[in-house]
Amino acid sequence: MENAANKFKRTKFACYYSYLACSSVFSLPPLLFVTFHEMYNVSYTLLGTLVLVNFFTQLFIDLVFTFFSKYFNIHKVIRTMPLISAFGMAIYALIPTLFPEFAYAGLFAGTIIFSVASGLGEVLLSPLIAAIPSKTPEKDMSRLHSLYGYGVVSVVIISTVFLKIFGNENWMYLTLFFAALPIGSCILFSLSPLPEMNISSGDANKENNGTGFAIALCVLCIFLGSAAENTMTNWISGFAENALHISKTLGDILGFMVFAILLALCRSVYAKFGGNISTVLLIGMAGATLCYLVAGLSSNPVVSLIACVLTGLATSMLWPGTLILMEEKIPGVGVTAYALMAAGGDFGASVAPQLMGIVVDKVAVSNWANSLSATLNLTPEQIGMKTGMLVAMLFPLFGIALLFFIKKYFKKNRED
Repeated sequence: MENAANKFKRTKFACYYSYLACSSVFSLPPLLFVTFHEMYNVSYTLLGTLVLVNFFTQLFIDLVFTFFSKYFNIHKVIRTMPLISAFGMAIYALIPTLFPEFAYAGLFAGTIIFSVASGLGEVLLSPLIAAIPSKTPEKDMSRLHSLYGYGVVSVVIISTVFLKIFGNENWMYLTLFFAALPIGSCILFSLSPLPEMNISSGDANKENNGTGFAIALCVLCIFLGSAAENTMTNWISGFAENALHISKTLGDILGFMVFAILLALCRSVYAKFGGNISTVLLIGMAGATLCYLVAGLSSNPVVSLIACVLTGLATSMLWPGTLILMEEKIPGVGVTAYALMAAGGDFGASVAPQLMGIVVDKVAVSNWANSLSATLNLTPEQIGMKTGMLVAMLFPLFGIALLFFIKKYFKKNRED
């Protein structure tokens, strides 16, 4: 085991570096939206469409690998993936710069291309880490996913400092810097041996007809966990500014950045000391439920902001933890199962924030919110925001019930 682990040491580092580099794809574009609006007169509706394009492109890649993974040379795809990401980010930066009249077309095309790479990363990096011989595979998985949070924090800090010093008009050089990072991933993967990866949904399929149902339970769990995490990720800044009347800068620093730091730190702690993933998931779902409840009901802005931030701690293990749970409970899962899990996570990440937005808009213009605003000394928009938090609470709440069912299901299967 030790010799095999040493053989793939560089491969493991390549996975970690790739996950860190890919975080720029998620976190950089939204930081530039105001710049695009001011420089190229791109409407916020069209900018919001780019977010949907990002998520649905990734979801499409997830589904392609769910049903057609056996038709791909997985090792070649892994080595090519970083170049696709770099090319997409380069298009994103260069077309608006060289052809301002086609700025949105460049942003749209670049988003599709680097979202393909992001989808491939979600589908392939987790099973690649799982395929590398290790005495602590679950901790390797947690360490991999912790790098997303560190990457987000790094992107926010680097971008804030760069744009402050060089100005928003030089955003394209910042984007090209992040576009160059995946090239390092390509070099690392090209120089590293890649382990054999199981393509099918698992050898357990041959022995246990319930494998499909078990994977479906894990997909539902990652959907609910991703919904709980990404609703707050997408709304914490807006909630702090509009519902709590905290300045945007302070809300971004004390809200989103601290949220991401807690997300990353908790995954790092699990990577070093973790175990008993079923209990960790249950505590995470319960903690997220409580955080959303407090954020939605508390009249104290500081308490509400603390609840929002602590959601990062509570939800930190819900995505990677469900992958660990699947590996522990279902032997021999392959790329297909990981692709299906990525699809469930991406679906939760796109549907849940959108649902909260719908709730906020509907409640804010309702007669109920207008009549209640005077009583609670809140604006209708604030009531809409708080109602949205209470609706978002349903995702981790359902997650608690699901985890109790999963625990009972796997215990019964083991006895059978």
